Amino acid sequence: MNHSVMKAVAAGFSTLFATGMVMAQGKFDFGKREYDSNCAACHGIKGKGDGPYNPFLMQKTSSDLTLLSKKNGGVFPYQRAYEIVDGRQAVAAHGERDMPIWGADYLVQAGAYYADVPYDPELYVRTRITALIDYINRMQVK
Repeated sequence: MNHSVMKAVAAGFSTLFATGMVMAQGKFDFGKREYDSNCAACHGIKGKGDGPYNPFLMQKTSSDLTLLSKKNGGVFPYQRAYEIVDGRQAVAAHGERDMPIWGADYLVQAGAYYADVPYDPELYVRTRITALIDYINRMQVK
């Protein structure tokens, strides 16, 4: 398989996961997996900000992720959430950075995962963050 075909196949799979197509079939929820692996320890299983790591955090409690839309006039703040999760660029309006910089972590994971084949590391990062943000969006209170 040549490089361009491999890249197209990888992009197709990434898009499939990021858009929730696999989740819709009830087989796998990529966003939930990312959340459970990276967020639940601080934000809690249900996203209420009651994770078991809270006693060790500088701010004493994590944000309640289920209220993001409610606090933003009923609209999920996708771009703001993406920037906070990615974390590679400081956003002054977000205040101090207590949360891990997941964008950098995902870049490292991409290097380990695709060590022997050509890949687009930013596609790897975007796919995971987009799936995670989609899952957080689905957690919003109605």
